[in-house]
Amino acid sequence: MKLLKLTVFTVALISLISCGKSGSTSLTGWTEKDKTLGGFSTPKKFKDQRTPPGMVLVEGGTFTMGHVQDDVMFDWNTTPKKQQVRSFYMDEAEVTNQEYIFYLEWTERVFPPHNENYKHIYHATLPDTLVWRDRLGFNESLTETYLRHPAYSNYPVVGVSWVQATEYCKWRGDRVNEKILMDKGILKNLFVLDSLRIEGRDHFVTDTYLLNPRYMFDGDSSIYKKGLPSKKVRKRGESRPRRGQFSGRHVKTSDGIFLPKFRLPTESEWEFAAKALSENRSYNEIRGRKKFPWNGRYTRNKDRKYRGDQLANFKLGKGDYSGVAGWSNDGADITIAVKSYPPNAHGLYDMAGNVAEWVADVYRPIIDTEANDFNYYRGNVFSKPKINREGRVVIADYTTIDYDTLDNGRIIPADRPGNIIFVPITKRDAFMRNNYEKSYNVDFRDGDMASTRHFEREDEDFEVSPRMYNHPVIPKILGEGGMRRQIYDGKMRRTLVSNKTRVYKGGSWKDREYWLDPAQRRYLPQYSATSFIGFRCAMDRLGPMTSSKRNAFPKNKK
Repeated sequence: MKLLKLTVFTVALISLISCGKSGSTSLTGWTEKDKTLGGFSTPKKFKDQRTPPGMVLVEGGTFTMGHVQDDVMFDWNTTPKKQQVRSFYMDEAEVTNQEYIFYLEWTERVFPPHNENYKHIYHATLPDTLVWRDRLGFNESLTETYLRHPAYSNYPVVGVSWVQATEYCKWRGDRVNEKILMDKGILKNLFVLDSLRIEGRDHFVTDTYLLNPRYMFDGDSSIYKKGLPSKKVRKRGESRPRRGQFSGRHVKTSDGIFLPKFRLPTESEWEFAAKALSENRSYNEIRGRKKFPWNGRYTRNKDRKYRGDQLANFKLGKGDYSGVAGWSNDGADITIAVKSYPPNAHGLYDMAGNVAEWVADVYRPIIDTEANDFNYYRGNVFSKPKINREGRVVIADYTTIDYDTLDNGRIIPADRPGNIIFVPITKRDAFMRNNYEKSYNVDFRDGDMASTRHFEREDEDFEVSPRMYNHPVIPKILGEGGMRRQIYDGKMRRTLVSNKTRVYKGGSWKDREYWLDPAQRRYLPQYSATSFIGFRCAMDRLGPMTSSKRNAFPKNKK
């Protein structure tokens, strides 16, 4: 009897131990070995998301968005609202002239402007250097030198519109993932091959590669080296790959090798990162407010060595951008090299001063009280890959490129050649969904049909959508009964607040101290560019909020 009990206990113990081993069992009974022999996916050894080059991790959390201490403008567009922000990565500093010039040189080589098909692509990426001109100022030399002269190479790039900044983020993601494949020996170094000219279709696009690697480089598979190891068993009689021929398999999303997309930070992310409230944390509470990215009510440094110096680059007063000669308060009259001032608690530089920065959001004067309190963002347009009649995903053509003309006259490509073409989802795609009903949600609850007096009608019921800003005129009395006819004026009104108006945050070298508060917000059309707005990129954090080993719930001690 004792022997039987000992045998049962041993079998149970072995079963528990085997269940604890990763990959040794599954919910279907198939082991990792069984799936390998069958050619199915097996668990990947993914440790942690790598930190993108030039970025730092901003651990997410809750904070009060808005909540400014001063509202001298009385525009009430910073309504306090508690928000939860997910963890994300963000550039340490603004994108510099040097980094942007690399983007320009790459674009000029891949899409040479002398080619009739590509002539507008390169020009669409060029910053507007004329933003330095002033009708009553002498800044002409800056229009010629600020972007390309090495004296300004480490200065933040300006003259870039929201549209251009968004395109740069997309391009940067492709270059980073391309470099990852090169470093792993999967993709050859494209710029040193004598047999390949990097132009037109011969360039790397992450989404296109994940869809089908043969859609790039004219289907030339020799551009790829040895792929990832494939555990698929070779069948009897199947020949081995020739020497130098691509073997193994291409990278998939499930491998965890590629980094997520680069993008502009949302307004809530930018404000959360700039405030850096974590340095005011006491256990799980925030003590006090922060008016600036640093602690304190003032903009001057308190350290003995640098006492009295400004902590940011901003306009000190009327006609005072830097201070007295020989004793410059902030070290600059216009912009200054990035990382010239101490970082905030997240390790982010210049979150106040130097240049203001574009964020992803469409502007509305008041943040809706019913707005999502989790990762708030206004500007969603849900899309899907375009499918042709043959059932294949459509890739933007290299010979017939569609262009759009912005309101300021600049011509930009609708889709860059080689990229997957995305189209808005249809109502059929959103049928019976409870989280969204249509593709275009930029004006959701603030400008769409549901937010007008025609809230019970559909957009399709009108040839021209009703305007929100038309108001009743003096009504006329009809007949003896005193009935009044409801008449709305037909006057066309103009406003900068539209579905193409984007938010920019933070103060700049041209702004007074008031705008250094991270909660302050301003707006411009997404095609506009100025001498005081730059940008930086962000990226989603995948998996746990942080790589820290801190335990949320300590183990009970026995």
